[in-house]
Amino acid sequence: MKYYIIAGEASGDLHGSNLMKALYKEDPKAEIRFWGGDLMQNVGGTLVKHYKELAFMGFVEVLFNLKTILNNIGICKKDIINYNPDVIIFIDYPGFNMRIAKWAKQRGLKTHYYISPQIWAWKESRISAIKRDFDKLYVILPFEKDFFEKKHQFPVEFVGHPLIDAIHDRQPQNLSIFINENKLEDKPIIAILPGSRQQEISKMLELMLSVVSDFPYYQFVIAGAPSQEFDFYAPFLKIKGVHFIANKTYDLLSHSTAALVTSGTATLETALFKVPEVVCYRGSWASYQIAKRIITLKYISLVNLIMDQEVVTELIQEECTTKNIKTELNKILESDHRKQLLSQYEILESKLGGIGASAKTAQLIIRNLQ
Repeated sequence: MKYYIIAGEASGDLHGSNLMKALYKEDPKAEIRFWGGDLMQNVGGTLVKHYKELAFMGFVEVLFNLKTILNNIGICKKDIINYNPDVIIFIDYPGFNMRIAKWAKQRGLKTHYYISPQIWAWKESRISAIKRDFDKLYVILPFEKDFFEKKHQFPVEFVGHPLIDAIHDRQPQNLSIFINENKLEDKPIIAILPGSRQQEISKMLELMLSVVSDFPYYQFVIAGAPSQEFDFYAPFLKIKGVHFIANKTYDLLSHSTAALVTSGTATLETALFKVPEVVCYRGSWASYQIAKRIITLKYISLVNLIMDQEVVTELIQEECTTKNIKTELNKILESDHRKQLLSQYEILESKLGGIGASAKTAQLIIRNLQ
């Protein structure tokens, strides 16, 4: 069968690559054309457009880049027509994907959504479009099944979280080799995960690194996003005790003592690696003012949302200060607090459905098409 996959961010590239591996295993004759990144490209198929050309975040930022976004939508539609796939598989990235899905459904194409849009967070009114435009929905968070089925009477498949697959399948690197290869110091590591987009990295890195001098017995290591060049990070590496590693976030987390993390998928990845973390987030003033008026969630991190309680501390907007980051980082470095946090991480993982999300999703996609 012919599959067309659209992933617009780094996390979508990761999950898309694992889904592609599973599709090729279940359907050896599969033909795959996709929007994604390096990880998906390494699996096979044909890359149409890299997510580095697509990633815009925040309400104001999207407005400034509206022309580019609309142009990409036009390119995508034309490419789908020429390819004529048996199914389009959308991975997260709702602003773009839901527009394409509406158009595709009107043309009679099969539309499956893997890692559904987080309408439980905001824009719940999108449920009518989801019911209209998608044939199948595969959800990865345990509370999403009740949200869609009980609250909105829309049947979905809970497949488990693909991050568990991604972490389970990897081969951890030896610590001494990791330190030598990346020219690190012989000190415990505090990982810095400032996001994948320039807008958020620019806002967060200076603030996150403002506590470095308060922790002289640790080294701070920035996890470079695959979507950014080294030159973008270079000014921050002039600070004593700060290091940089590109495209090795999982290796970094597997050897870290603690982490400072922006909101998003990285908060869950950090927890699954059993690394105590502080969630730090500051958006642009305009985007934050809009967001806080329309998002009614109690938490911004996936860890706390899944657990339905504050397991990890969230420092948001004006609470995200040097003083507060220092205080909370000291807490997660203290042994009793760490033990309590790590025990909560074990419960979190058990809620996510175990390994096999990618394989289960691939099997369901193929079964639903037959």
